[in-house]
Amino acid sequence: MAMRTTFLALFLLAAGPAWAGSLRVDSPDLANGGRVALAQVYGRDGCPGQNRSPALRWSGVPAGTESFAVTMFDPDAPHFGGWWHWVVFNIPSYTTALPAGAGSGGGLPAGAVQALNDFGMPGYGGPCPPPEASPHHYELTVWALDVPRLPADSSTAALEVARMIRRHAIGQARIVARYGR
Repeated sequence: MAMRTTFLALFLLAAGPAWAGSLRVDSPDLANGGRVALAQVYGRDGCPGQNRSPALRWSGVPAGTESFAVTMFDPDAPHFGGWWHWVVFNIPSYTTALPAGAGSGGGLPAGAVQALNDFGMPGYGGPCPPPEASPHHYELTVWALDVPRLPADSSTAALEVARMIRRHAIGQARIVARYGR
């Protein structure tokens, strides 16, 4: 038993520094494993929400971070490849938070850009699954990137920007929440 305890302690000590700089995200508006509030739900097409992007805070920024991106993706959507609700990128590296509504009315830092979501508009488009569907999972991810800017603009499709984000990601943190009507 002592050998097992010693091994476990050595493993945890060795693993500790790797976790010390791990990116973390939290939100007063979304709880990991919780339900998406009506404030963040889409406000059209029969969905009763306010379409306000959630407030976010992150910490544990990896060394070498040059910028951030935030994505919100629904892998359960009845659309080939899921549904992109929000992609914002070129968030300056000194940023550690976004206020509620940043993706749907203002509050993004200078230089940040929002890609075209799958609703066909730049910015935030909240959850709005079909009424008969089981609750969908919404993956809200903060990405630390190794470049200061991605070569895209507000007319670039979310999927294309997401591919760029993945190529330059050096860290990520995620909140997964659910919503169904």
